[in-house]
Amino acid sequence: MINEEDKRKQIDLLVEEFWKLGYLTVSRKFGTYLPEPQNVGKYSVDIVARYNKNYAIGLTLNDDELHREDIMEEINFLASRKTKFTNKRVMLFLGVGPDHFQKMRILISSLDVNVRKNIKLFNLSERQISTRHLSKYQTRLFVS
Repeated sequence: MINEEDKRKQIDLLVEEFWKLGYLTVSRKFGTYLPEPQNVGKYSVDIVARYNKNYAIGLTLNDDELHREDIMEEINFLASRKTKFTNKRVMLFLGVGPDHFQKMRILISSLDVNVRKNIKLFNLSERQISTRHLSKYQTRLFVS
């Protein structure tokens, strides 16, 4: 069972991936200022984001969620969503840990081609700050 702090960290890493692609988060779980996203169908999502008039749904998956029986049904349902009025596709951003990345990639390849086009898979691993850059900042602080 994953604790709340790990889930929050995974969601934060997925939000960073959204930001790198230019998306603005509309709602997210564990957000300080943003509201919690509503359920999509019967499924809970972690992030809803927008880039111009294109929307995306973010979902982080851990060990327990990957071993559920209905996970492929959930991914298929969320990846086939369209917007209400303009009927545009809604992208599904999936964030998984580095140890489950290959397994998830294989599972996604078994889906229909039209559904696969709407899925982006991200490897959620923390990046280390380079010590070279860290030492540069420390020397600037102590120089008078």
